[in-house]
Formats: sequence, structure tokens, C-alpha cells
Amino acid sequence: SDTVPGDAGWDPFTPALEDGRLVGRGSADMKGPLAASIAAACRFNAADLNRPLVVAVTADEERGHTGAHDIVIRSQTLTSGWPQYCIVCEPSQLQPVYAHKGGGSIIVTAHGVAAHTSTDKGVSANFIIAPFLAEMAELAQTFRAEKRFQNPLFDPPTNGFNLVIDDGGTASNVTAARTAATLKLRAMPDACFEEAVQMVVERAEAHGLDVSHSSGGPFFADADGPLAHAACRATGASRAVTVPYGTEAECYQRYMDALVLGPGNIDQAHTVGEWIAVEQLHEAVEVYTRLIGELCG
Repeated sequence: SDTVPGDAGWDPFTPALEDGRLVGRGSADMKGPLAASIAAACRFNAADLNRPLVVAVTADEERGHTGAHDIVIRSQTLTSGWPQYCIVCEPSQLQPVYAHKGGGSIIVTAHGVAAHTSTDKGVSANFIIAPFLAEMAELAQTFRAEKRFQNPLFDPPTNGFNLVIDDGGTASNVTAARTAATLKLRAMPDACFEEAVQMVVERAEAHGLDVSHSSGGPFFADADGPLAHAACRATGASRAVTVPYGTEAECYQRYMDALVLGPGNIDQAHTVGEWIAVEQLHEAVEVYTRLIGELCG
């Protein structure tokens, strides 16, 4: 159910139908897919199913999958008898997804001394962190060039190494007391993700910088397993695919056979004018209905 705050320039909270599209914040990620899954579930009577059907709705997916981690520990409905299969309804344009990248964040912090620049008594945290940042630019090229950090099953096959810097908006006449660099890597199976993280951490520590990091692993299921085959039959796809973005599927794969399958285009997620095709919403209801009938009926 998670989405992100609305941006200026449009009315994100009033849904509108425009040229066969439902326009509004979260229409593609995740309100449309959630509505389609609920509509499909409502077509069934629990007493008529051979396997139980659970629709689980989580929050805070964007920042660490907090809701997903919580329900796999605390949900009595799930933990009392794990379902065999799990469909994560994130937008995939109704293409069955058997694998996606994970995410790792590393926060590197430098501490300086704040002072007015006229006194020449300050120490800028930006100067302290600068040598480390230069090394990260070199490391980014290493990650792009060396095959061991890549996985050709994904498009793009690289780990999407990115860096964002925050010195708290320090004015130019004040030396920055604190600067934090947040580095993001996209984890892939068989692509030396842990080694890549360690390379960043070691370089930060060598410069005497503070380091903290967290990661969400990649999702990787059997592309030839029964769930993937059932999803292909339900959608008419020839084969399940991989995607470069992440979902909560990585939280569930330890407990159930999981797959990502939902209406909508991930490129629409978090955008001004976000939309989902109404026709694909209706198609998703039919796809989910076929899947429920085969897997639970």
C-alpha cells in the first residue's frame, strides 16, 4: 500500500480518469495493484477453496520494508501455517517476475568544526570527506567495468552505484560541521555484492570516517518452478523475467514460494501525473482470479 508524498504541480490526491488512464498518486504503485488483488479475492468464497487465501497489506515499503518484516514475525494468520505461494502485486506490467535486485545503503559521515569563515578557525567536513568521494568516483568505474560485479540476467547488469551528499544546507560563509554521504548499491545474486559493500566501508574507515550500512537482499526464485509456470499460464507470458527494481518479495522468499506480478508500469511510480491503464487493472483482476483458482481452488 506504500507510496510517497505528493509533489507540487498537480492534484495528487483527487483521482481522475483521462484517456483510459486512472491518474493519481499511487495509482500504479500501489493502489491500483492492491485494488485489483482485492477485487479478485472477493470473487471467491473461503469455504470453497482447498487452500486458504490471504490478502496482506503492508506499509513503509519504501524505507526498509518495515511492514513486510513485521508481518512475517507477528502475523498469526501467516505464521500459524505459512501459505505455499506468495504473489507480490508490485507493478510489472503483468509480466511474471522471478528475480529482482536488492538494495544496500551505506552512510559515511565526516565531522568538522563550524565557524564563520572570516575567523579562519573552522574545519569544513566537506574537505575532510572529499578524498573519500574521489575514491568513490573511481570505485563506480570499477563496478561498471568488472564482470564479477555484474549479472547478465538483469538489465542493466550493473549494481547502480549512486552517491548523495548532505551537509545540512550549510551557508558558504560557514564551515560545515557535518557532512554525510549516502551511497546506494543494487544487490544482485552472484555479483559480489558483499565484497562491493566492504570495498566502500574499508575506504571510508581508512579516511577515519564514520560508517553505518544496511541492506535488503535480492529476490531470486525458480523461473521454472510451479508458481512461475502458473503465472505464465495466467498471463500468457512465455517465461518469467527479471527487473532492476526491488520489492518486498525478498522478505517473503524465506517462508514461501514468491513471485512479483502486478498491473502498471514501474516507470510511473513516484512521478508527477502518475497513472495506470484502466484496461490493465481489469486484466489484472482476471489474471489474479485465474491464479487463485489454480493455486487455491
